[in-house]
Amino acid sequence: MKAARWATPITALILGLLLVAALGVGDMPLSLGRIWAGFRGQDELAHTILFQIRLPRALVGMAVGAALAASGTVMQAFFRNPLASPGLLGVSSGGALGAVIAIALGWAGKGLLPLPLASIAGAFLATWAVLLLSRKGAGMERLLLSGVALNAFLGALTSYVLMSSAGLYERSAQILFWLMGGLEDRTWDHVWMVLPGTVIACALLLPLGRATNLLSLGETSAQSLGVDVPKLRRGLLALSTILTALATAVGGVVGFVGLVVPHMLRLVLGPDHRRLLPLSMLGGAAFVLACDLACRIFTLKLGVVTSLVGGPFFLWLLRRRPA
Repeated sequence: MKAARWATPITALILGLLLVAALGVGDMPLSLGRIWAGFRGQDELAHTILFQIRLPRALVGMAVGAALAASGTVMQAFFRNPLASPGLLGVSSGGALGAVIAIALGWAGKGLLPLPLASIAGAFLATWAVLLLSRKGAGMERLLLSGVALNAFLGALTSYVLMSSAGLYERSAQILFWLMGGLEDRTWDHVWMVLPGTVIACALLLPLGRATNLLSLGETSAQSLGVDVPKLRRGLLALSTILTALATAVGGVVGFVGLVVPHMLRLVLGPDHRRLLPLSMLGGAAFVLACDLACRIFTLKLGVVTSLVGGPFFLWLLRRRPA
């Protein structure tokens, strides 16, 4: 396919252009010349803006987008359901609840690890609940209803934690930030919180493309073709959950990335996960950077922008693929 041949360089080029735009757009616009001078240390003000504000924000955004898009791609293959994604199934809400509890209890201020670990724990509990509610082999309708119910329940718990922290203004503000999703005020601490784990998890996913293709055909077919299905399912579920939790820990609840990006790329590339997984990572990073640029221009939150894009897309999918 010609489209598949050009998909990687085109997506990488778009991501590069968006990264340059992310470094240049802000309260103080920077031209290409000033960005280059800032990286070389010849423009002190540009250097400070780039390395203290914009570069960490851009790197966190790219990691969040890559993680959520890869997680959505894996979940759609795992559940054999085109509407499965971290946000719709409640995994993002579970990660957010874990992060919110860590903030409310003051754990988040004790180092880099408590927040992502709490988010990972919440995401794994949510994933376990989805598996329990939907049962293996469940149809689209039951899976979506399970996600809706779980999101509502986790949202209620999160609201309770928020109300319990109402007297602590700083913690309440942090919790509200996580619930709305955003990349503002991201620092190098957040980069080191999300980037290494995301890179490792994505690297572990890439060799599983062929096995994931076989799993999409059904467990029996995959098993007959030599795939260790239980081991593969455990690996895919663990990696996708960790990716969602890491993204949520640093970016809050950023919905629909794991739904929109894999679907858009699947329309171009087809269902081959050997191509779809790496392109989803690149495409997710580009998608979040583009949405964050819209946030800066129109003064919105990242979660709001991704929902404005993803909500109509989700409704279109429902009409196109009735349950």
